[in-house]
Amino acid sequence: MDSQNNPFGWFGNIQTFLSLSKPEWITSLQEHHLRCMNCPEDVSQKAAWDHEFDILQIELKKLLIAKPNTGNFSLIFEYELPRERGRRPDVIILGSSTIFVLEFKDYSKILQAHVDQVDAYARDLKHYHAESQPYTVLPVLVLARAKDLNQNYDTISVVSADSLCTYFVDIISSDTLSLIEPIEWIQSDYSPLPSLIEAARMLWDDKKQLPQIRQANNNGIPQTIAELFTIAEKAKQNNELHLAFVTGVPGAGKTLVGIRLVYENHLDESNKTNNAVFLSGNGPLVEVLQHALKNKFFIQDVFGFLKQYGGEKTSLPREHIWIFDEAQRAWDAEQVKIKRGHATSEPEDFLKLAERKNSWILIVALIGEGQEIYTGEESGLPQWNVALLKMQKKWIIHTPEKIANIFSPSLRIETNNVLDLTRTLRSHLAEKVTRWVEALLDGDLVLARTLANILYSQGFDLYLTNDITVATNYVKERYRSVENKRFGFLASSKANNLSNWGIPNDFLSTRKMKKTHWYNDPPTSFLSCCSLRDVATEFACQGLELDFPIVCWGNDFIWDGSWKSQYSKKTEGSLDKPVSITKTKIGPFKKSKQKNPHQLRVNSYRVLLTRGRDGFIVFVPNEIGMQSTYEALKLAGVREISGIGLNSKIDEKVFSL
Repeated sequence: MDSQNNPFGWFGNIQTFLSLSKPEWITSLQEHHLRCMNCPEDVSQKAAWDHEFDILQIELKKLLIAKPNTGNFSLIFEYELPRERGRRPDVIILGSSTIFVLEFKDYSKILQAHVDQVDAYARDLKHYHAESQPYTVLPVLVLARAKDLNQNYDTISVVSADSLCTYFVDIISSDTLSLIEPIEWIQSDYSPLPSLIEAARMLWDDKKQLPQIRQANNNGIPQTIAELFTIAEKAKQNNELHLAFVTGVPGAGKTLVGIRLVYENHLDESNKTNNAVFLSGNGPLVEVLQHALKNKFFIQDVFGFLKQYGGEKTSLPREHIWIFDEAQRAWDAEQVKIKRGHATSEPEDFLKLAERKNSWILIVALIGEGQEIYTGEESGLPQWNVALLKMQKKWIIHTPEKIANIFSPSLRIETNNVLDLTRTLRSHLAEKVTRWVEALLDGDLVLARTLANILYSQGFDLYLTNDITVATNYVKERYRSVENKRFGFLASSKANNLSNWGIPNDFLSTRKMKKTHWYNDPPTSFLSCCSLRDVATEFACQGLELDFPIVCWGNDFIWDGSWKSQYSKKTEGSLDKPVSITKTKIGPFKKSKQKNPHQLRVNSYRVLLTRGRDGFIVFVPNEIGMQSTYEALKLAGVREISGIGLNSKIDEKVFSL
């Protein structure tokens, strides 16, 4: 293997490792670290390697005596997960039918972040690494400073350094079986699920197709895209007007479908004229994608598009394929009148504009579920039916069966369930995240608890704390030195008690937040979400995602036997007093134009709770009026996490994280 391109620090079998000198081994790891991270290791990293070497030399010698057949087991140190930009399990051991993933920590106590870190390594290898999928993958957390420890926490083993040999002896059979071939394993394909931003970069920057992701393929995304290509070609050949609805749960890949469709169709046959455009009313999503792709032509804001072409304007867009993201959130006529001066709903604006173009058009309406969070969005999907009935020309509507009844029988409707994406991709294997959130917000805490247990078993972590320091320490420790993992604060825009706890979710603070840098900058940047300075509200995070958000629960949405939408009216020198939103004016405004303010709060928390890829931590302030909410989340299966993780006592080292 080419030593300059090796995805590991050192590789060999146990017998060879036991005859290796420490300086030679450490030099190999140092060179690999420099290749991976473009910087030398720090003092603590080198000290950790030194300690790790000594432990393994002792424990593996004992193992070889107890189980002579393990001498040819392969050891892979600091294996860099491909395309993961710095994620490296400390040690991987390839046996006969088992892969051991070892993570060493120089601690005597167990931290939840460390348990979850090694669990995530094993989970990702099992599901994204082709050569690992046929085998059992076991995560092992090794506490270098602990003594006589050999315990299981769910599927994770936690052992002390002096118990490592004992752990292996109990697991490994004495039979001589064919071993996992190490070279094939190292060179195996690894296809992690990219975030939306990473996927878009792959399309534009690398000029290649998205990786063949098993979850995306199983979700039906290729079939959905193929069907939309077919509809576009039919519209073009027959010079027809087509409207296709693509539905899906949060994180199912709707936006990815739209971006892929634009990428494949953005140039016409002459390769000179833009033929497709991705439109979104989600300003932050547009800003972040334009910044990430360094392109403002193919991804545009709905407001600007309709301001230029809608209403009574005579100019026409050159594109023939318009993808409208979150089309169920289209503004109603009243909101358009306020914002753009003419009383025409956005669906009607789009359809009239298409008819004026006097050529073939495909409008792809991407439909999310329960995502309406702005005033003027509450009218939802029925607006499209109302608009279609007003049109002068014939439209062909393509829709999944589940929303077909929204449209009048007088319209030409073609149903196709390929246009419905029912499984979430955002949370890796946690297909029930959306159902859990739905159960929670419906107030069915018993069902939510059952679903939460399934989520934990699938590797999706849900934690709860009333100590913000515990939450920040957890994410920092879990994703230490990993470039492409994102964590940060999320909070409702209507909660006005969070600023008392160092969460700046007020209007002025969130307005100053530089969203493009918050999502796109590396973790070391002062403006990155990982700096844990700024807060993204439901408006800034909708349609985007983090690996592990800290969801700060505010006093605008509390549990009182059921969920109540409230705000806190502050009086100087007194505690915050929650007031029902149905009885009182909202915030500082004289009159609310919201048709259903409670549903907007429900939808806001649905957005906040569905942003995580690996899981999330909910922070509930420890104050009067919030205790019942904390208890409700516990009953819904969200596990409490403290500064000590899994133990009742902790040494001073933990507090220095």
